[in-house]
Amino acid sequence: MAYTAEKPSLNPTADELRARIPGWGVDLDPRDRPGHVKERFVAGETGAHWEFPDRQPESYPRERTNEHKFLTPVFGTSCPPRGLSGAIRRYAYNFSEGKMAHWLLLMGADRVDVIESRVIGALTGKPDNLITESGILSELKRNGFKSRFKRKRADLKHQVLDPVVALTDPPI
Repeated sequence: MAYTAEKPSLNPTADELRARIPGWGVDLDPRDRPGHVKERFVAGETGAHWEFPDRQPESYPRERTNEHKFLTPVFGTSCPPRGLSGAIRRYAYNFSEGKMAHWLLLMGADRVDVIESRVIGALTGKPDNLITESGILSELKRNGFKSRFKRKRADLKHQVLDPVVALTDPPI
């Protein structure tokens, strides 16, 4: 449509759309929607015995973002922050979630946590097996090196950093 001085046509009304498009607007009437009953709030029918859910007890201080007034009622406790990585995580929560520093510090804390875990594993006599876990054997067995250097690859310039990333990459 070309730009003209005339006023463009307005959006069609619901009746015009209903006449032109079969089935248009079938869900507009709340009485015709199956979820409509669930959308009503009746105080005694929800089954909830609380206005706000009971809070999970905190066994140690949790990280909390400064955007929220308080910690959520339920939170994860499987991996409590510890060591230098925990200190970095606690410091990261001094920044807003909208700041890059918050997320960069959290990613850095992940890398520090991997290094800490590998050092603790080595000191306790249970080191990670970097040869089998990094996939370097498949590079040797399945034409890995040939595929890396025979073709023009976009990632050829940063392949030197692959071992560094593999050593500090958090486990999946």
